[in-house]
Amino acid sequence: MNTYLNGLGLGASLIMAIGAQNAHVLRMGIQRQHVLLTVAACIAIDAVLIGIGVAGGGSLIQDSPIALTAARWGGAAFLLWYGLRSWRGLLRSSSLDATGETVRISARAALASVAAMSLLNPHVYLDTVVLLGSIGGSYPAPERVHFAGGAITASLLWFSLIGFGSARCAALLSRPLAWKCIEALTGATMLAIAASLILGG
Repeated sequence: MNTYLNGLGLGASLIMAIGAQNAHVLRMGIQRQHVLLTVAACIAIDAVLIGIGVAGGGSLIQDSPIALTAARWGGAAFLLWYGLRSWRGLLRSSSLDATGETVRISARAALASVAAMSLLNPHVYLDTVVLLGSIGGSYPAPERVHFAGGAITASLLWFSLIGFGSARCAALLSRPLAWKCIEALTGATMLAIAASLILGG
């Protein structure tokens, strides 16, 4: 149980930071578009990556200077782009529309977009495969499953909360000021993480 709770706590502390993946889930929830599909895809992606990390992938990446360097600079570039993109949104007066007037997308397009937001962000790999994987992999083999289960539970609870919660609060969150605050926080978080990667923190 302690190992499970450790995985749950660490997983929650990493996943709750507003980032590209979380912002996308919020956006889909506010627009009430394929919320269940988006939430389920995020949970499944996290579960697979955490499993790979705890099974030994995290240690393999840590032992490879080339992989670490690629993840570091690739992640920094992606996060810089996304952070500046979020701040650019502050200059627009539009807001997310929760009334059904937004462009509707297909389930396939929704799945492709959440996959891109999750898998094209190298920081996701640093959190799940490298960090959670390395810590989880340090436990004795029988306890690794419990650690991974805790981390996956954090992902399940968090994405369900922000996906379905934002859908219920769409009228409030879709106001221009509310979304500008989300965009500002997202941009600041992404740029801060990018700076930490560039500086080697």
